[in-house]
Amino acid sequence: MAKAAAATVVAGDREVRVTSPDRVIYPATDSTPEVTKLMVAQYVASVGEGLMRALCDRPTALERWPAGVHPGITLATGRPGEKADAFYQKRVPKGAPDYLESVGITFPSGRTAEEICPTEIAVPVWCAQMGTLTFHPWPVRRTDDPASLDHPDELRIDLDPQPGTTFADAVRVAGLARELLEELGLRGYPKTSGNRGVHVYVRIEPRWEFTDLRHAAIGFGRELARRDDGVTVEWWKEERGERIFVDYNQNNRDRTIASAYSLRPQPGAPVSTPVTWAELAELTDPHAFNLFTVPDRLADGDPWADIDEEAFSLEPLLRLWEELPGGELNFPPDYPKMPGEPPRVQPSKKVAAHWDAEGNRVED
Repeated sequence: MAKAAAATVVAGDREVRVTSPDRVIYPATDSTPEVTKLMVAQYVASVGEGLMRALCDRPTALERWPAGVHPGITLATGRPGEKADAFYQKRVPKGAPDYLESVGITFPSGRTAEEICPTEIAVPVWCAQMGTLTFHPWPVRRTDDPASLDHPDELRIDLDPQPGTTFADAVRVAGLARELLEELGLRGYPKTSGNRGVHVYVRIEPRWEFTDLRHAAIGFGRELARRDDGVTVEWWKEERGERIFVDYNQNNRDRTIASAYSLRPQPGAPVSTPVTWAELAELTDPHAFNLFTVPDRLADGDPWADIDEEAFSLEPLLRLWEELPGGELNFPPDYPKMPGEPPRVQPSKKVAAHWDAEGNRVED
């Protein structure tokens, strides 16, 4: 069979070339037809207003699935020697067009990289041509001041259902999160994760560092857990139980969440979709928001259209961090050992005599 000719997608003032346009990225399901590479690029262009609200001027990592979302295809986890067809890209890919801008970022290890910094919708469409399904922006914006990349403008509350819990449980906890935010004088904007979880974003004044942002998320999660025994901030899975985990570590440097209007690598091409609080309370099937339904929905108005109109202080959440008991919690395993961090060992395997008061391993 002859190879399909390249196609073009109009993206703002540009035309983006899409090769292998007929390649199947999402196989058909009982409720959705198959999705081709061209359809993915067209989708990205069609949600440009909402997607660029989430990505514009932000360092953005790419989750690339160039071979599509098919049985047996796995996402690389970064282990040495690992082979996988899907992967995260944190540096500008080779062959990037001249209109693609980048920004220098620093990883927790101290290493640096040039990461994509979208400034127009043609950039995400080109990324879709390169197999990108999900965009992972940092909670910072590039400005003329290089220090802006060290001062987040967004708190991200990731409500992650653990085994034994459901999307309905995440929705219930999201309602409690809304109540708590409003009590503290903050406004949250919810979206589906594209799978079983719920994300709540709060725009904040870019006056604090990532450590403060993380502590604010811990304080918020602890207060939610104090009010509802179906919520946890426990880092170790063996201690979470059948509860909704508030993943506070998503607020660390170089930790990102799928952006609003990103596709997710799940059957049926679901989308991480902004919703109103009223919609969320009634929502039972987040997969109803997918590549086929979201463009028309966005055309009728974006629930996050006014998210940038007001930025809030982090102080109320930092007070929770200071006032509630518990102290520091574990960082992700690829982070260097951090001040005050508990031992990086599963509680069930911990031998107290092997660790000092600062959580450092005591050698025999």
